[in-house]
Amino acid sequence: MNVDEIFRHAVAPKPKTPRSIVMIGSGGIVHDAHLPAYAKAEFPVAALVDLNPEKAEVLAKKFNIPFGSGSIAEAIRFAPKDPIFDVAVPAKAIPGILKQLPDGAAVLLQKPMGDNLAEANEILALCRAKGLTAAVNFQLRWAPNMLLARALTSSGTLGELHDMEVSVSVHMPWELWSFLKTAPRLEITYHSIHYIDLVRSWFGTPRSVYCKSVRSPRTPDLASTKSVITLDYGDDKRVFIATNHSHDFAPTLQRSFVQWEGMEGAMRAQMGVNLNYPVGEPDDLEYILRDEEGWRVATVSGNWFPDAFMGSMGALQAYVQGEAPTLPTSVEDAIDTMRTVEAAYISSERGGVVLPVE
Repeated sequence: MNVDEIFRHAVAPKPKTPRSIVMIGSGGIVHDAHLPAYAKAEFPVAALVDLNPEKAEVLAKKFNIPFGSGSIAEAIRFAPKDPIFDVAVPAKAIPGILKQLPDGAAVLLQKPMGDNLAEANEILALCRAKGLTAAVNFQLRWAPNMLLARALTSSGTLGELHDMEVSVSVHMPWELWSFLKTAPRLEITYHSIHYIDLVRSWFGTPRSVYCKSVRSPRTPDLASTKSVITLDYGDDKRVFIATNHSHDFAPTLQRSFVQWEGMEGAMRAQMGVNLNYPVGEPDDLEYILRDEEGWRVATVSGNWFPDAFMGSMGALQAYVQGEAPTLPTSVEDAIDTMRTVEAAYISSERGGVVLPVE
């Protein structure tokens, strides 16, 4: 099978007959990513709920959603039977919302799965107690360029992978999210968590984590916005994440990419949404093989935002419809991403090895 044929099979999961969606939350991510993605995928959204009913009604009208309300109970009564609940709210609000959902419901939860591991365990216990089929919206796995990268890896074209790095040096306008001003944890919990989950999708859960996460002197009122995270997969693999979300100089040398290296080839994927956020630049994927001349550019159809959101919802829908055997970002899997995040913060607090005495 040639590379073009491999790429033709790189598609996100999608149910044959999608269920209706009850959208809980109407913030910027819902406006910019969830609803545009669902419209593109032709996933029907039956109702939209927000603490501010007027906000819900305005957004519902804009996206031709038939019902907007401030009440989850009203939305459940309005929606068709057995909808998918898409919960896009700050982590602290997730447990309270889960308690209002019907037992046995299918739920897509916004990341993070709690602000810390204790909260993640509470959410996991709630999902188990209520018999929920629940996944966490780690949608980067489903970005179009990541699907191509996964297909190239799975085909064996790159040989055994032994190196993966995530490099991000950009200006992130944290002021867009007012609730993050007082968050005790910021960069890893609300951003690099995507990269940790992406790494886990390739290499599994790491043995251990080394990390240092620091504040920026330009934004001393915020928690840490810069991190270096090394994930331990043994002595024959190098896997790390390096982020600086405070690089507010000219965009010329800003960067946002994931790079993999295998025995027979390598590839690099640009995550354009981080560049000039929230406007963003296009995603891409370049790859090189030992039997090829130089780097080649793959044709990428779509971007992380909003296209990847079709994949996370599609994966859940296909699973509950019995059309997919696994649920890749289930809460049972996502808890290991949260454990890895917790380990990163613990490592950062404990510090490195003190230099030996001369």
